[in-house]
Amino acid sequence: MAEGKYVSVAEVKEMLTAENEKRGELIPSLKAAMNTAVDTCPLSKEQADEIIAKVTEIIADLSLTEDSRAMIPVKIADTLPKYPVEVRAIFAKERGVTLSPDMIQQILDTVAEYAN
Repeated sequence: MAEGKYVSVAEVKEMLTAENEKRGELIPSLKAAMNTAVDTCPLSKEQADEIIAKVTEIIADLSLTEDSRAMIPVKIADTLPKYPVEVRAIFAKERGVTLSPDMIQQILDTVAEYAN
């Protein structure tokens, strides 16, 4: 992704909540985005950042593009997969990347630490 970075829904939730407190009121589209983030994301930004860091470490040896290497851990923190099929779906677009059952389980165990 050129000139930018992927951010988790938890980070968006934190940014919009802070902006809402600062301004007192957000424009309707930002308020809707904030409400959606609050309703759908059970994690704090810190928890999401920890998942992202751990998943980044788990997938470090995979042959991924720089963009995928940045995007996949964020997507995992946003979707909080519970089952191997959900992890495989996140990696489905990655050509030539095969996840071992052990790697999938490491990702699921990492998510489970925070998703309860």
